This record gives sequence, C-alpha cells and structure tokens, in this order.
Amino acid sequence: QVHLVESGGGSVQAGGSLSLSCAASAYSYRPNCMAWFRQAPGKERERVAAVSTVGASIYIADSVKGRFTVSRDYAKNALYLQMNILVPEDTAVYYCAASPPQHRGCSGSPAWYNSWGQGTQVTVSS
Repeated sequence: QVHLVESGGGSVQAGGSLSLSCAASAYSYRPNCMAWFRQAPGKERERVAAVSTVGASIYIADSVKGRFTVSRDYAKNALYLQMNILVPEDTAVYYCAASPPQHRGCSGSPAWYNSWGQGTQVTVSS
C-alpha cells in the first residue's frame, strides 16, 4: 500500500476556490492511478477526478467539469485538485486514493483502490 495524506480542505462561500493536495509516501511502486473521491453525508463515495500513467489519461466527473482541475507531480509523488466556482453541492469529505500495482488504469469503483488518505472536509456555504 501507499501512505496518502490530504491537505487543503476548508470552508468557503459559493463561487470560491480551494486547492487540495495529496502527498504519497512509504511506497515501493508507482501507482498507475491516483484519484480524488468525495463522499457527502448519506451518499455513496464518488470519483471526482483521476490521473493514470496508462496513456497519461485524465478523468474529470461531469458534475465538476469546467470547474475542477486535477494534476499529478510524479517527481513529488503528489496529486492535486484545484476546485473553482465551488457550489454547496461540492460539500463533502474528499479522499485521495491510489491503485495497487496489478491494476492498470483507473476506475470509478472505490474497490479498485487499495490505498486511501484520511480525508479532508470541504464545506461550501451558499
């Protein structure tokens, strides 16, 4: 597994911006996929964005497309999520996730990932 630590959550008014960071450490392999998920109270965990080394592909969920940007710094072993034009519906705990070495590419299923950060709260008020 990979040790993941998120940072950068907080509270913001609608229309504002936040940046999330995920630092990876204590790993013996480079995960093919690193992703951001979020989970709001009473809802399932959903994938927001992901970056895969397979074809250098990037995924952005339709619900945040045009507002969120994901990037990955391989030299720093980090994953980032820039969130702009935030809306109350973006309120959730945001998690960083990494896939095991046998999994190629990314998936929207949380079961695809074997490493998770502790989560960081993002609250958007109207």
